[in-house]
Amino acid sequence: MAEAIHCFDTATVRFAIYPAGPEGLRYVAEIAEDPLRDLFGASGGGDSLVHAYLMNAELINARALVRQRESPGRPVLLETADFELSDAGRAS
Repeated sequence: MAEAIHCFDTATVRFAIYPAGPEGLRYVAEIAEDPLRDLFGASGGGDSLVHAYLMNAELINARALVRQRESPGRPVLLETADFELSDAGRAS
């Protein structure tokens, strides 16, 4: 089950990723509201943003894991540029 909350103050949805699987370390990543609205169909407030994340968690988590592995120890914040249109189109 995906873990996610809307963070009004940072305009993101914060979620957990597990690079070594569910028994390993837990990292917190974020996705900005813009890709959730522009690519993943969110159209309302916080609940809509979290729902868009949950419906596309597999793709979003995979991208966050790539970013986490590229820069271990640095915060992960996904923006629209982190997603290719063809990937996002399949997720919607």
